[in-house]
Amino acid sequence: MKKLQPHIITVKDLITNNSLDIPEYQRPYKWTLKNVNQLIDDIITHKKKSSYRLGTLVIHKENNISNIVDGQQRTISLSLIAYAIYEKFKNEIQNDKQLKSIDFEKLKILSIKFQNDITLFNIQNNYREISRRIRQFDIYSIRFFFEKCELVQIELDDISEAFQFFDSQNSRGKDLEPHDLLKAFHLREMQNISTTEKLNVVKAWEEMDSRKLADLFENYLFRIRNWSKGYSARYFTKEEVDVFKGISLENKTDFPYNRLYRIGHFFTEEYNKNYQRNIDLSKADFPFQLDQVIINGKRFFEMIIYYNNIISNTDKLDTEKFQNFKTINEILTTYEGRYRTGDGYVRTLFDCALIYYIDKFGINDIELVINKIFVWAYSVRMKLQAVQIASIDNHALEDNLFKAIRESLEPKNIMNYSVKPIEKNDSTKTEIIFKHFEKLKYVN
Repeated sequence: MKKLQPHIITVKDLITNNSLDIPEYQRPYKWTLKNVNQLIDDIITHKKKSSYRLGTLVIHKENNISNIVDGQQRTISLSLIAYAIYEKFKNEIQNDKQLKSIDFEKLKILSIKFQNDITLFNIQNNYREISRRIRQFDIYSIRFFFEKCELVQIELDDISEAFQFFDSQNSRGKDLEPHDLLKAFHLREMQNISTTEKLNVVKAWEEMDSRKLADLFENYLFRIRNWSKGYSARYFTKEEVDVFKGISLENKTDFPYNRLYRIGHFFTEEYNKNYQRNIDLSKADFPFQLDQVIINGKRFFEMIIYYNNIISNTDKLDTEKFQNFKTINEILTTYEGRYRTGDGYVRTLFDCALIYYIDKFGINDIELVINKIFVWAYSVRMKLQAVQIASIDNHALEDNLFKAIRESLEPKNIMNYSVKPIEKNDSTKTEIIFKHFEKLKYVN
């Protein structure tokens, strides 16, 4: 990376920079009332200081446009505060030598036509709250806000370096989720595709709730990938994000192992671009597998949305056609202890194994296999009075059904997997599960 040349700018400098822009690939504006109230509280608390540092702004400079790579949320919020101050204190500002030169009617950031519904809602909601809060300001607070509140601005002329800086800076922070870092990494891997295509690729990701994304990675994708390879999967943190980094097919280096992925990638691309798709309206998805090597960039985002859809629909199998699935689903959604934390861990273990099987073999022989997956997963619950995250992690590694699924070539291989019967039920509030174990002949 080139040497960075950071410099200090004031809020006044920020809001009067007409070259600032927010690129289409940025995530929606998600600051809440809590965030803007905290920012205003900080400004009021520190207004007697000689200066107050608000954070970092990372800029990618391109064709006289300063695209905000990192700092978008704070920049929009500061612009909202600036405009609310102007609306409330026009006369005071016009009579102030330092502030009257600011053209508040042409604030660049607020002139952007935002399209995202989340962004629009949060801007409107936060502006109303800011308008209420700035009644606490006086002329001294206003001067402090515009002239003494500062940011560290870093300008880079290479988009790859900009995202790399964003990635490295935030991997040390406390406010970003692991999936945010993955987004930055894989956006950086998409530098050879158009902005429009980037926007289309990331659109579905942006529309997902952040907590849902975190749950998808932590409870399903991370655990399945690690358990299938024989690795522990207790917690998905920033230190484990490399699990979702892989190969870049635009790289000229061509190792034998990645040729299969290269063929699948470029065939899918060409198939979907062919004029015949305008006739048959058919579209080919890349043939993803949960344990595959990750393809960096566009395919990563597609993969996440693909598995979010699969996982969301796993419990919607035709219960009239699959009676065993119906029975087990009724048991797991009605037994007395299902809401306990430990039971939630076991349910995740069961869901992960079922999803991994369906990902590999579809619904072939699912009626036979689901009983085995059920007994394998819930034997942990039957044997222990208290189930911890370590309990399911140890079980997945010591009696590794995931490894068996990974190595299987046909569903019958899973049917041959040996699951030990339990001796007795040491758990509580699980009588209906124990009775089903007896029915399936898995109690000695």
